[in-house]
Amino acid sequence: MAKKTKATSAEEKLRALYDLQLIDSRIDRLRVVRGELPLEVEDLEDELAGLESRLERLKAESDGIKSKIHERKESIIDSGAAIKRFEEQQNSVRNNREFESLNKEIEYQSLEIQLSEKRIREAEAQLVQKGEIIEEVQGKFDNRSADLETKRAELDEIIAETRAEEEVLNSLSGAMAESIDDRLLKAYLRIRGGAKNGMAVVPIEREASAGSFIKIPPQRILDVSARKRIIVDEHSGRILVDEELAIEEAEKMEKTVQKKLKKAKA
Repeated sequence: MAKKTKATSAEEKLRALYDLQLIDSRIDRLRVVRGELPLEVEDLEDELAGLESRLERLKAESDGIKSKIHERKESIIDSGAAIKRFEEQQNSVRNNREFESLNKEIEYQSLEIQLSEKRIREAEAQLVQKGEIIEEVQGKFDNRSADLETKRAELDEIIAETRAEEEVLNSLSGAMAESIDDRLLKAYLRIRGGAKNGMAVVPIEREASAGSFIKIPPQRILDVSARKRIIVDEHSGRILVDEELAIEEAEKMEKTVQKKLKKAKA
């Protein structure tokens, strides 16, 4: 799109500002259609990342417990083999002192077996507990994954429906912004950023700025209608345009948008 010439007269500036406001408001409405979906998708993605990390940690802990159980079972086998070896050695001892020494070794290995069996029971109980937690977290992960898939599908559908229009509107918004001098554009963006509904430029309706019930003095209304300078509403802080200009620009921009949309879809 060719770069637009900067508006020079006050009326040209007002028309350019109101055109930009019309386009930006239309973009705002498209984003409202999406509602909280983008944030919901982002929150679900963050929650899933957290659940996935927790699952990995729980599974690693579970593997660690299994490893300890395996080590204890190996220790029982080793202790059993040692007991058998010591018992065989008792059959060939030469005195009671050697016999008692081997007997103490057998008792020690027997206690090691008992301790290992106890630790195995404790570890198996922990393993069951970990398994229950893993099952619970996995279930939550699966449910949130399904929710995310649904939300993404909804968001993708909305984006697909509005993509062409939003691209056209963003292009027009950029073109309109180029036609406004930097100082005025900064003022527009500042006012728009501070307004809950994003309205920085509004027409006068029923002797008040649109959306307000505070009457504007008759002389100020005449000044706005004269389009000789940029006038800001002293109550709302928004730039004012007369109703006739607003209607003209709304009709013009609607035709422009529809024409560009038709071309984009062709």
